Amino acid sequence: MSAIEILSWPFKQESINQINNTEQYLNYPVIYVLNGNKEAYIGETVYFKNRMKAHLKARKNIDQINLIKHEEFNRSATFHLETKLINYFLGDEKYTLQNKSKTASDFTHNYFNKPYYDQQLFKELWQKLHEQKLVDHELHVIENKDIFKLSPFKELSIEQQDLKENVLEFCEKHVQANTGQYGSLLVIEGEAGVGKSVVLSSIFNTIQERKSEASSKFYKTNNYLVVHHEEMLKTYRDIARQVKHLSVSSFEKPTTLINRLDKKNEKVDVVLVDEAHLLLTKPDNFNSFKYNNHLEELLKRAKVVIVIYDQDQVLKFKSLWGLAKLEEMKKLSYRSEVYPLTNQFRMKANDEVINWINNFKSKVLSPLPHDDEYELKVFKTLKEMHVAIKHKNDKFGLSRVVSTFDYLHKKDGGTYYVTESNGEYKLPWNSTGGTKAWAEQNGTINEVGSIYTIQGFDLNYVGVVLGPSVQYDAVKGEIVIDTSLYMDKGAYTGMDGIKNVNEAKEKIVLNSINILMKRGIKGLYIYASNEALRNKLLEYQETGE
Repeated sequence: MSAIEILSWPFKQESINQINNTEQYLNYPVIYVLNGNKEAYIGETVYFKNRMKAHLKARKNIDQINLIKHEEFNRSATFHLETKLINYFLGDEKYTLQNKSKTASDFTHNYFNKPYYDQQLFKELWQKLHEQKLVDHELHVIENKDIFKLSPFKELSIEQQDLKENVLEFCEKHVQANTGQYGSLLVIEGEAGVGKSVVLSSIFNTIQERKSEASSKFYKTNNYLVVHHEEMLKTYRDIARQVKHLSVSSFEKPTTLINRLDKKNEKVDVVLVDEAHLLLTKPDNFNSFKYNNHLEELLKRAKVVIVIYDQDQVLKFKSLWGLAKLEEMKKLSYRSEVYPLTNQFRMKANDEVINWINNFKSKVLSPLPHDDEYELKVFKTLKEMHVAIKHKNDKFGLSRVVSTFDYLHKKDGGTYYVTESNGEYKLPWNSTGGTKAWAEQNGTINEVGSIYTIQGFDLNYVGVVLGPSVQYDAVKGEIVIDTSLYMDKGAYTGMDGIKNVNEAKEKIVLNSINILMKRGIKGLYIYASNEALRNKLLEYQETGE
């Protein structure tokens, strides 16, 4: 079988002129990488010479042409591999990409022998690029990066592509027409792991591309993507640094954007909101938010607002969203629509495992289901689970231990610790800081993360510590939540106006458990500090097996 070949020339007209017109690749499907010192462009074509001549007239900051050829290339394969290369180059972070989504397909169709090109041939291609120093990292390193997972060039499922087209159509329709006090609102609903953020990243990328096109309804528009989550904001800004037409300043926290627009007395065109269930529904003086509702204030300052929302990911009283409050925002808006996403993309688990986690959120325990593709396991000790997670991290990368917010009273020398029930094993808990996301920092393999360091992110394997607040009542045969032992005091701030405070507190704790348990792509490990719960889980593990 033939091998991948990479031919390179200086990015000059003389180089193109010297190519022999009898070369087979001149009218054959090929891929190419144009690169300079800091920037790169990736493309595919069947008219190589003509395409290079066009690039010579239009592209700047490029020094070299790299043609990639293989005798088994066909147009479907090069189209697919081009898109895949763009995503991996973004995650490699060697170059800032000049590509726009026109040169990367949102949706790649099936074609003959696609698995061969997607897996075997792409690995060979990447190795060749690595040997020629056109890329810096191995594939598995890139695949564990959050900027790769949230890449705006990702292939979308049919469901995700339909959503993207509907959102763009909604924006185009209302960004020009809306002159009311409140903007138009589109709500994307879906539980953890259905690919909401990936679609949002793709949508914002397309909008920002089109703002420079005179024929587009987004021409010269002023748009933002906001998220009330420090770790996710870091990831979005890291993506912006790698894509030439994106600006870091277009990604903000909602309070920062609202206060900035107030100072300038300005409005914007389109605002996309990731993790909208984290938006505030009460004033928060500590974070300089003086109004009553983030979403309402964004609707006042933007012609169109697109939000991603999951009612089961609310974690604080001051962002306690309910259906009634969301309905109120829909009524205030100029126009409103709702679009659901349902297919699970993160967890490679069967329906029985997903249902088991959902039942746990409802305080129902049952025998652990079996899944050949997904590992669900309970441990007797924290140490055993930590050792197992470190083993998975060595093998697959991006595997971490996280816990419920129960350990603020375990401080030792300025550091909080998650401790085993007998006190014999402990790990530092809930550290923050660093330029990278918590899970991507090498040292955090020997720490325990919290809901705030991991929400919105993927892990390959997640080890969840169920702290003292999560208990088991053997008489009733159900999970019990002792909200007094849940130490996230900020979660309970702002209880005025909440009818059933205890029920709301319990929901916040159960939501946090649900989020933690759904972080793992390949597996979920569990250690319960409450002895009764731990023993029942171990019993149900044996029953399930």
